[in-house]
Amino acid sequence: MNILVMLIIFALGFYLYYKTKYFRSKRPIEKQWLSAKSSIALGLFVGLFGLNSFFVHPSTISYVIGTILILVGGGSVWAGFRAYKHYLPFVVKEAEQQG
Repeated sequence: MNILVMLIIFALGFYLYYKTKYFRSKRPIEKQWLSAKSSIALGLFVGLFGLNSFFVHPSTISYVIGTILILVGGGSVWAGFRAYKHYLPFVVKEAEQQG
């Protein structure tokens, strides 16, 4: 369970890191790419939080809420990964153009 807590903290840290980079970036495509990466990190945070709720409070309500959080987090990871793959070639092209 300690490993799960550490993964939750790392996911939250990566989310904050990518959101900070998002606000500091001036390139429009790179902002979308960083937003996709932060969406992945936030989805991992929410999903791991839901998984952790199974072990902290083993009750029916906890299982229902944990399952909902895992599904929402998984959807966010999936959508973020698809956006990441979509914007990656454009980010490379944008970086090459701006040197």
